[in-house]
Amino acid sequence: MSGILRYGSYVPFFRIQRKALGGGRGERAAASYDEDSASLAVEASREALRELPDGAAVDTVVFASTSAPYTEKLNAATLQAATNLPKSVAALDFGGSSRAGLSALLAGLDMAAAGRTVLVAASDVIVGAPGGPRESGGGDAAAAFVLGGGEPIVRLIGRASCTEEVLDVWQSPGMPFARQWEERFGASIFTPLLVDTFTRALSDAGVAASDLSKVVLDGTNARVFRGFMRPSGLTPAQLADGLAGTVGRAGAAHAGLVLASALDGASAGDRIAVACVADGVDVAVFEVTDAIDDGRPKHTVASWVESKRDDLAYTAYLKWRDVLPFEPPRRPDPDRPAAPPMQRAERWKFGFVGSRCNRCGNTNLPPQRVCVVCQASDDSTIEPYADAECRISTYTLDRLAYSLQPPVIGAVVDFDKGGRMLCQLTDADPDKVAIGDELEMTFRRLYTAGGVHNYFWKARPRR
Repeated sequence: MSGILRYGSYVPFFRIQRKALGGGRGERAAASYDEDSASLAVEASREALRELPDGAAVDTVVFASTSAPYTEKLNAATLQAATNLPKSVAALDFGGSSRAGLSALLAGLDMAAAGRTVLVAASDVIVGAPGGPRESGGGDAAAAFVLGGGEPIVRLIGRASCTEEVLDVWQSPGMPFARQWEERFGASIFTPLLVDTFTRALSDAGVAASDLSKVVLDGTNARVFRGFMRPSGLTPAQLADGLAGTVGRAGAAHAGLVLASALDGASAGDRIAVACVADGVDVAVFEVTDAIDDGRPKHTVASWVESKRDDLAYTAYLKWRDVLPFEPPRRPDPDRPAAPPMQRAERWKFGFVGSRCNRCGNTNLPPQRVCVVCQASDDSTIEPYADAECRISTYTLDRLAYSLQPPVIGAVVDFDKGGRMLCQLTDADPDKVAIGDELEMTFRRLYTAGGVHNYFWKARPRR
């Protein structure tokens, strides 16, 4: 039997109040200046990959996003490297529609049924035109699922799809923001399609609407769901919290994020339907198994939502998204990262591994062929550090370094398992940083130069 083996989610630390965006209640999640859809996907995937069942080895990586960092370069390769998966994995990118997240999950389940073990990560950083509904209603987040055989925590019991060529949401090359047609038109097209597809999915699963514990409704047009409830036979109590007031709609990641939230509180035997309406409809019906308690992630969606800083200024947000022109730091622009050194240091730069000397036990960061303590040569083993606990030994504030969020906090970090390094802190208040603070590592983008994203690891206060 195949299905979902593990899952994870990630919501960035920063929030911007909707009243700062021109009105509305609640807040939206905003990726930091050093985050993009690839780094968000890495964080969610790290949650999903922890404590995999024995014998589960990922052999396929799928990345889904409408805001991929590269338009021509495999973004799933960044995900593979940063999660330290073997080079033998197959890798695929999905995109072009916010329906891509659920479509990628369904495709991954097909691959799992064929004997593959698949990591599917859906992630988006939603940027809307200032003052528009996409800006205020959007949100940034990621969700990840490991799919395979054995004893899944969730299994797929039914599905249905349809595709409709209709001009609803679109963004052509060179357009700075996506556009959407008038909502009444989209609702008149997609509501009957959703009713039909939902009915076929329930029939495929052999269940009635009343048998569903939760229903996840996601789409580009909220009007679609107003005319869906009555003919579908659902009650408001069955609807999962869509996280509209705390996160916003996270594009391709949203269906998976709300599914993860529903799974955080699910019990064995629960049946959960997930519907995504964008350029057609995908509907999947899942059943939670007795193994659910063994597969819950370290962080729930609710814990990510509660861990936040909710006073992000609108001007800072626009600067981070490269919407508002601003005076750059009065320092030389960073040089474009070069391919050869990035390739040579791949396991350190992306996978964040060190080496442990087999002779004296000393750890070396970055990994070294020659131990810096006993000088033993080529006698060490790889030591993973991405999940290692660490704390601040000392720190400084640099107000002159190139950064979109000065000052840069540079810290000497000591790891509990051994090892010390100098790195930047992120998601931290410079006025509250203190020696001894507990930290954890996070995958971030240092800067972009010449169209090349320079990724590495930073430390953040433990969330």
